[in-house]
Amino acid sequence: MNKRRNRNKKYWLILIFLSIIIVIGVIYKMVNDDRNLTKIESLLKDTGLFVNKVFYSPIKFIDKLATEQKEKKEMYEKYSELKDKSDNYDLLQSKFNELDYQYTELQKTLDLNKTLSKDSYLNATVINRNIGVWYNTITIDKGLKNGVKEDMPVIVKEGLIGKVIKVSNFNSTIKLLTSDDITEKISVKIKNNDDYIFGLLVNYDLDNDVFIIEGIDQNVSIEPGSVVTTTGLGDYFTSGITVGKVKQVKTDNFDLAKIVEVTSDVDFSKLNYVTILKREVLEQ
Repeated sequence: MNKRRNRNKKYWLILIFLSIIIVIGVIYKMVNDDRNLTKIESLLKDTGLFVNKVFYSPIKFIDKLATEQKEKKEMYEKYSELKDKSDNYDLLQSKFNELDYQYTELQKTLDLNKTLSKDSYLNATVINRNIGVWYNTITIDKGLKNGVKEDMPVIVKEGLIGKVIKVSNFNSTIKLLTSDDITEKISVKIKNNDDYIFGLLVNYDLDNDVFIIEGIDQNVSIEPGSVVTTTGLGDYFTSGITVGKVKQVKTDNFDLAKIVEVTSDVDFSKLNYVTILKREVLEQ
């Protein structure tokens, strides 16, 4: 009995399925038929279109959502890829800028070496600089084993930066001209047409970024832009090392002498490679 019911149920399911297929086929035929339809056919066609619309709307909605999600995922992946490239570009650009800067500084050192005799100089790299005394001292990677001695002048291409004050086997400490405790006055001369005017570099004005030269007679005329170099007299700096150029000339509080402000082309905030002088510099 149960087998018979199951068989009848199976037949009915097959019949219903076939009927649905036939109806769908008929509706499809009518939907795509260009001839004039009867009222019944038109009704069946409209019904078929409505059923088709209702049936496919959820599918289309789901498909639309899936497409949007896919597009969003692709856009995010492209954004992430572009962001990574952008970050890498910034990193590479920073590295390039640093290498370019180091190359420029090294090139300046090489250019300077060309003007010095072969055994008169020693190149060194700055390896330490304390923030607290940034403009006072620097430490370089050359020492006694390299022939460095105390009081040797230290320069860069743009001019004098200081002298060696402490030496160990492999390192040396350089006291900068910009130090706030200059204990020794430096004898300098100012190029004045075909003559020189002598004076003393006494300190550095950090606020105005100028060196101060005193001891010059009131009656002497000095033009801005005049070159200032060392004299080699009464100090440890050899003659002819560039210090800077005259910025302006003032008179002291008693109107008895001139005070000369000198600017240096050296960027004391960015010292990476320096040159230690061993012998006298040729007169400029």
